[in-house]
Amino acid sequence: QVQLVESGGGLVQPGGSLRLSCAASGSIYSIKLMGWYRQAPGKQRELVSTITKDGETNSADSVKGRFTISTNNAKNTVYLQMNSLTPEDTAKYYCNVVRIMYGEQYVDWGQGTQVTVSS
Repeated sequence: QVQLVESGGGLVQPGGSLRLSCAASGSIYSIKLMGWYRQAPGKQRELVSTITKDGETNSADSVKGRFTISTNNAKNTVYLQMNSLTPEDTAKYYCNVVRIMYGEQYVDWGQGTQVTVSS
């Protein structure tokens, strides 16, 4: 069991920047991967970016070159730096953690933080 708390969402103008944070607590020793997903009204939840415990990253084509994921392992926190934002980035952003113990996978989700890009 891992608890995730997101912060940093809000309203921003097109072309602006925003940084999201997600702090993990609980059974953190088995965490293997952390990431960000997003979901807009009427759309399915989609991958934004992930990062493994050793720093390997993976991002969706739609955000490559604009978004950067990073972690502070000492603080059990993952960040998402979002630059050059467009209205298409408007969505609720969710923090995600994957844990693996004895060959079994466990997934935890935060409650999400809203990002709105509008002029």
